[in-house]
Amino acid sequence: MPIRTRLRRDYAVLLLALPGMLVICAFQYYPLWGNVIAFQDYQPYLGINQSLWTGFENFKTIVDGDPEFLNAVKNTLILTAIQTVIVFPAPIVVALVLHSLLSNRLRQIVQTIIYVPHFMSWVIVVAVFQQVLGGTGMINNWLRGHGYDPIHIIGNVEAFRVLLTSQVMWKDTGWATILFLAVLSQIDRSLYEASAADGAGRWRQTWHITLPGLKPIIILLLILKLGDSLTVGFEQIILQQPAVGQEASEVLDTYVYNNGIIGGDWGVSAAVGLVKSVVALALVLGANKLAHRLGEEGVYRG
Repeated sequence: MPIRTRLRRDYAVLLLALPGMLVICAFQYYPLWGNVIAFQDYQPYLGINQSLWTGFENFKTIVDGDPEFLNAVKNTLILTAIQTVIVFPAPIVVALVLHSLLSNRLRQIVQTIIYVPHFMSWVIVVAVFQQVLGGTGMINNWLRGHGYDPIHIIGNVEAFRVLLTSQVMWKDTGWATILFLAVLSQIDRSLYEASAADGAGRWRQTWHITLPGLKPIIILLLILKLGDSLTVGFEQIILQQPAVGQEASEVLDTYVYNNGIIGGDWGVSAAVGLVKSVVALALVLGANKLAHRLGEEGVYRG
């Protein structure tokens, strides 16, 4: 069908989509032009057009091994590994537990309770944890009142990664279960009935029916997680960085902020952000290709 005929046929739909397309172009694609400052000695008062071009000097600074950058990479990779191994499977486990509850009313109550933290900003989440675990928080006040020594958690460098992980799990695990519960509701109940008739218990049903049913969505979300793996929570970390110091808490996103916006080293910070985006794209493409080889659709076909 000629494109002119298709445009005439679908003009109403295209007009409805036009505002959204303009927003995406203005706030997603046009800002990509700013990545050119990664190749400049960018000065805000000169702008992109008048700032000096330095080629790959900013990237050379990264490759040469800036200690602060290397520390940010190390912390980012460690937090990424922890959150992939612990945080990613948590919604799956919660969804399986909720799905197994016989009482719909009890399931709805639990779902409502665990969904609520998702709608809180990181400012509120961090404040809640400080009020509970801080030096003058609820737990330490109770310990002092009963003659026990307080527990140093907030501001403790050794406990910082555990604290970050627990905050992420508390905030987002409940919301992430929505997708898994939706998939679980689509699994044919006759499969469970047939397996029960054959003598399969709950664990065998979970292993041979439930998890295979969740496999496509797990692979899809894992691929998307890899694309976002080097982003480990800028707002969450920057709010708590003063308490533990940059050495323990600096990640790539906070490195870009501290060295670019605060330190004025715009070119190097932009180079770090650009490299991070390229690596994330490579991870998504590679994981998607691997999914195809394993017989799954992945994020896209091809």
